[in-house]
Amino acid sequence: MTARLVDIAAQAGVSEATVSRVLNGKPGVAAATRESVLAALDVLGFDRPARLRQRSSAGLIGLITPELDNPIFPALAQVIAQALTRQGYTPVLATQTPGGSTEDELTEMLVDRGVSGIIFVSGLHADTTADMERYEMLRGKGVPYVLVNGFSPKVRAPFVSTDDRAAARLAVTHLTSLGHTRIGLAVGPRRFVPVLRKIEGFQLGMRERLGMSAEDSAALIEHSLYTLEGGQAAAATLIGRGCTAIVCASDMMALGAVRAARERGLEVPRDLSVVGYDDSPLIAFTDPPLTTVRQPVQAMGQAAVRTLLEEIGGTPAPHSEFVFLPELVVRDSTASGRLEDRRTA
Repeated sequence: MTARLVDIAAQAGVSEATVSRVLNGKPGVAAATRESVLAALDVLGFDRPARLRQRSSAGLIGLITPELDNPIFPALAQVIAQALTRQGYTPVLATQTPGGSTEDELTEMLVDRGVSGIIFVSGLHADTTADMERYEMLRGKGVPYVLVNGFSPKVRAPFVSTDDRAAARLAVTHLTSLGHTRIGLAVGPRRFVPVLRKIEGFQLGMRERLGMSAEDSAALIEHSLYTLEGGQAAAATLIGRGCTAIVCASDMMALGAVRAARERGLEVPRDLSVVGYDDSPLIAFTDPPLTTVRQPVQAMGQAAVRTLLEEIGGTPAPHSEFVFLPELVVRDSTASGRLEDRRTA
């Protein structure tokens, strides 16, 4: 028990005496401190004492995500689910799959089950061609919601997003600092807001770092699917255009780029540098470990939950976008581009 107290105290940033008071239900502990200790218990995998467990659920919260093949989505879902559970809510995960239920069908299902609110991750709100009236209809039913990644000025709701422009600029800055001048961008379909923002950041970075015009940098952008196969196809095209480095819109696409390079007898990073996006779980253990731009999943997930609970509690957050800065994580898939001239398009 002593070792457990030490671990919990260190995780929560409080004294062992404070942990003891919380675990024993003693008074004199601030609510925020108490929550920190209980959160530490959850993070470390300790069971909460029976007296401290929630007696009843505060309600159901829907979480609608794309398919879970991309590891960034289950990672974000886990953060959101844990944050909801700590607040006494029960998360209900609804996943879109090709040929399966649509976002509208999943939303209707959740509303029929009386959810207190819904968090949409990378949904139709991110598609510039989609009808945003569906979200106004949802608001008309009195269901609060928060949207993650993909801002639309047509939707009166809180948004939580990674700064995609900054992410692409970070990748370009890193690669140009290594000496690369022929840098490609592999992204998803143009109709999605995160794609458009990454393109803006990429072209801005290429102009700032290399003096390249928007027209010239546009020739180094390839659209594909957010999958390993999509990244492989996009990278194959960009390698054919003489690129010695590729910025990818997801880690899955980046793994596809590595595969494309190897199919052509090229080594990563000796012959081709590759940068991913997300910093998905296990991506540090690929071959080679992937340099990537990390989405702040923990902070974003917690912000989405906090914002939704404020909406549910009657103190709505501003109907604007909360933007989180990404972080470049340098590993072994990028290297010097000084020898790039040995290859031609």
